[in-house]
Amino acid sequence: MAGLVSELDLAKPTTTSGARRHPRLICAPEQIFDDTAVWQALSQRDSTLEGAALRAEIVPLIQEAQQAGRKAIAAGFAESPFDARAMTSSYTYLTDQLLRCVLQIATQVLHPNPNPTEGERLAMIGVGGYGRGEMAPFSDVDLLFLIPYKATAWSESVIESMLYILWDLKLKVGHATRTIEDCLRLGADDYTIQTALLENRFIDGDLTLAQELSERLKNDLFSGAGKDFIEAKLEERDNRHLKQGERYMVEPNVKEGKGGLRDLHSLFWIAKFIHDVDRVADLVDLGVFRADEYDTFREAEAFLWAVRGHLHLIAGRATEQLTFDMQVQVAQAMGYQDIGGRRGVEIFMQAYFRHATAVGDLTRIFVSGLEASHMKAEPLLERIFRRRPKMREGFQVVHNRIALKDDQEFLQDKLNLLRIFEEALRTGMLIHPDAMRLIKANLALIDDDMRRTPEARRIFLDLLLKHGNPERSLRRMNELGVLGAFIPEFEPIVAMMQFNMYHSYTVDEHTIQCIANLARIEKGELEEELPVASSILKRGVNRKVLYVALLLHDIGKGRPEDHSIIGAKLARRIGPRLGLKRDEVDTVEWLVRYHLLMSDMAQKRDIADPRTVRDFAKAVQTVKRLDLLCVLTVCDIRGVGPNTWNNWKAVLIRALYRQTERALETGLEDLNRENRGAEAKKALRAALSDWPRKLLQQE
Repeated sequence: MAGLVSELDLAKPTTTSGARRHPRLICAPEQIFDDTAVWQALSQRDSTLEGAALRAEIVPLIQEAQQAGRKAIAAGFAESPFDARAMTSSYTYLTDQLLRCVLQIATQVLHPNPNPTEGERLAMIGVGGYGRGEMAPFSDVDLLFLIPYKATAWSESVIESMLYILWDLKLKVGHATRTIEDCLRLGADDYTIQTALLENRFIDGDLTLAQELSERLKNDLFSGAGKDFIEAKLEERDNRHLKQGERYMVEPNVKEGKGGLRDLHSLFWIAKFIHDVDRVADLVDLGVFRADEYDTFREAEAFLWAVRGHLHLIAGRATEQLTFDMQVQVAQAMGYQDIGGRRGVEIFMQAYFRHATAVGDLTRIFVSGLEASHMKAEPLLERIFRRRPKMREGFQVVHNRIALKDDQEFLQDKLNLLRIFEEALRTGMLIHPDAMRLIKANLALIDDDMRRTPEARRIFLDLLLKHGNPERSLRRMNELGVLGAFIPEFEPIVAMMQFNMYHSYTVDEHTIQCIANLARIEKGELEEELPVASSILKRGVNRKVLYVALLLHDIGKGRPEDHSIIGAKLARRIGPRLGLKRDEVDTVEWLVRYHLLMSDMAQKRDIADPRTVRDFAKAVQTVKRLDLLCVLTVCDIRGVGPNTWNNWKAVLIRALYRQTERALETGLEDLNRENRGAEAKKALRAALSDWPRKLLQQE
């Protein structure tokens, strides 16, 4: 991203052959690429060789230098596993030098042209990620071969020979040969091409031609307000997120996933188009980001690039999916170790998800801030006929978002840090990015006194119980740090990854998914799919107990003790703070302690055996607890992942619930009597083991 560009400072040379400044590299430049041996060997070549035969002699010479450079970069990165900026700039430097060497070979050795005409000029320009100066070990090399007019026989031969050599070097090259007019015409019609051109960087060749392109792009293609470009990039981002999944998915895509590197790229593209900046740091001077937000951005950017670099090196190819097996190896490469009962890979992945969340927050702030001046206006008829909800005192609507009338007045009452989420749920509106920034910067106001205020308890419980979509406020509160500040015991599980093939989400997102499932059942959206849980909620349960128990059921994860046991202890401490009565606290504590009991009984025991039902009924004791535990279990299983709940689990849970309900309502005597009969038959069969099997099976 642009933060890396500021470090790279890949200067455009004043001449095509003059000395070039290079960025901070992970090892000495001569270790990365030394073409001395290449040119010495070429000077002694067989002068009779031409075409493919000459290329076959040239490629191994360049390949040897390339492999030596890759080996030196990998060794340097292993010694400094978090130095992503030096790593990306080193691979960019290696690629630059390779391309310059290949271009010189093509123009001086393979196709010499001592007196080129005006039309026989060629500029080699990097575009896309390579043009930005960012390269992972196996990144694509996106090239624009710029020519002044229609291609000549000489330029076609040079480009063809270059591409053959680059392919022989195993580089994945994306290329196009265009004139300046081609670039302007195609860029105006295609946002992908326009984005690639936005990041053009001169590599070698005819500098005058490259400079002319830069001027024409700036004046003719990138001079508009950018509304259509912004909307295209945001739509592209939304589609990408839909395809890749949420950032909370436990096998994230480092490049394309939500909170990944492509989100940083989108931000840079929009910022460069609108503000004509080359570095994200410039957005601080423009007031788009605060200094602390920029620091957060750079930290997240560097971390994600480091992860991507190690991922490529370990796989030995371009791969972006951080799968479970890769997570272990990347964590080891970056030096994460087991601490306090937690595996190093889990600590690493929690860091990953926290950085991904930071990327999401900052890009949301940036993008939302652009809407006022750069996005298309709401249709006139919609503006006329839409009924805006009346806002609570102290709040106002700015660009269809809840904003603050006065920041200082807002902060004078700590409870406003919760009220704004209540207002967002009540009105169905999003929170303005300026308000989100203010909240995040003032989390310290949420202290013990505020947490124990009856009004704070009331607001928080209303967010869970009153508006019908509690997951919306919980997710935003979690992303802004408010949930972890209001319930400090929740903070350790934020972005915590569960290293197993079962869970699809981080612990905090799993919790929110569980609550979202409960809200859907309450609204009758899953009645056909979940008849038992739906009927239980229709009959009525203590909703406060159920929602709080779901919120806290995994709060003990990541500690050396059994998470159910430690979670129950934490629930006993948190319950009174949330305003629960003593009996409600007892029930919540019990539900957290035994939230896995019904699932384990149903899936790991034989529910056809009366002893299973008897043991479960003795543990549950009352129908009230059974109802609560059944609904919690269903939500817990469904909250694990998109395809975790299935008919097999549904049948088992349903059967165990109905048998246990009957046993609790009629007393355990019937169950014991049935059990005694079964045991008597078993004992009789054992005593008559010498009898024929058919005779024993007769009733």
